[in-house]
Amino acid sequence: MTATNANSPYVTPPDSEQIPRFAGLTTFARLPREDQVDHVDVGVLGIPFDSGVSYRPGARFGPSATREASRLLQSYNQFQGVSPFETLQVADLGDVTANPFNIEEALTAIEEAASRHMAAGTRLISIGGDHTIALPLLRAVNQQHGPVALLHFDAHLDTWDTYFGAPFTHGTPFLRAHEEGLLLRDRLTHIGTRAQLHHPDDLVRDENIGFGIISTIDVADQGVPRIVERLRARIGNAPVYVSIDIDVLDPSHAPGTGTPETGGLLSRELMQILRGLANLNIVGADVVEVAPAYDWAQITATAAASLVYELICLFALDATNKTKGQ
Repeated sequence: MTATNANSPYVTPPDSEQIPRFAGLTTFARLPREDQVDHVDVGVLGIPFDSGVSYRPGARFGPSATREASRLLQSYNQFQGVSPFETLQVADLGDVTANPFNIEEALTAIEEAASRHMAAGTRLISIGGDHTIALPLLRAVNQQHGPVALLHFDAHLDTWDTYFGAPFTHGTPFLRAHEEGLLLRDRLTHIGTRAQLHHPDDLVRDENIGFGIISTIDVADQGVPRIVERLRARIGNAPVYVSIDIDVLDPSHAPGTGTPETGGLLSRELMQILRGLANLNIVGADVVEVAPAYDWAQITATAAASLVYELICLFALDATNKTKGQ
């Protein structure tokens, strides 16, 4: 149920005034599938993998829940002033087949799938899945862009060494990424961090990697505009990867996640921060840790779908501005 708008060269979602949004097969925002278009500028890639979780499982069902909630999305973003699906060819790339019984094999499959899409010129927004998937996605990004800056929205640091001796979990991806040379030191920021730590040394290790921390208290005290200024100044012109763990939101805004932490961001604050990232050199993104078994009335999945949409709009704005600058 896709359509081609007479004013756009792209295959776009169907008109919701002609075909109800609750009808038809589910893709993200009712976008065309990869096999229905001749190229993909921005692709939404599902990664249903949660073998790296340390508490509540269930994020393997995050991609399907986020897609279902995304049916409500419309084509024009009045706050960013862009119609993303008429500016770029956006498509749903389906899901990566990631082995649920072998984490390292799953990471290889994720990296290979992401690398294949990126090599074809597609910018990816991945839907998890648990946060373990950020590591292979960063590996794929580095094949195209080299080391990148990182904006990490999360209640937790995710720079721990191991859990029970396991090096690849949802709490370790950014220490592994640092060790593999995938990140640009001192252009790395955690936003929304607030969870308790295992030990004070966790902060020392994190600082040694090159991360700065903006807590939820900082957002409340300084306000979104000041936070955006700080982020933009730290990133500069570097290529930047955006990784969003849905637990950065307060559990009242995102109860459906594996490790909820009180005192989180409002969904409004997070959307405002993302909109403030316009015209940065964003080279990829993910939204992870949606676990629909713990959700209520699609609150978490709806938030995740909206965040993916805002990220797509950032890519569309970037393309529009580059066209105007030519």
